Amino acid sequence: MKNAVATDKAPAAIGPYSQAIRVGNLLFTAGQIPLDPATGQLVQGDIKAQTRQVLKNIAAILEAAGTSMKHVVKTTVFLKNMGDFAAMNEVYGEFFPAPYPARSAVAVAALPKDVAVEIEAVAVVPEKE
Repeated sequence: MKNAVATDKAPAAIGPYSQAIRVGNLLFTAGQIPLDPATGQLVQGDIKAQTRQVLKNIAAILEAAGTSMKHVVKTTVFLKNMGDFAAMNEVYGEFFPAPYPARSAVAVAALPKDVAVEIEAVAVVPEKE
């Protein structure tokens, strides 16, 4: 059985999708872009600022589901420009403790709202944190 997870501490879904879906003890987040959930506006700034907001959004969804960044097992990073990888990776490393999640990073032709980065995550929801 699948259950939707939602929080007002991350951007609301603006289409026919959920912020996250929980199946058993696994949580699958939708791709997050650098939207400020308080204003609904894109975070201005470089790839570091955008990555930081994306990961804050993911952390808020994980918290709403009863898990955290330390329980993320897989991420997929979508970059508009692979030249931004090192700067994205620097911020990414601030959010995840070792052992780090498995990760894929791909360059794409475009992202929603013309942002520089989108990230999705898969996490384990522990019985007790």
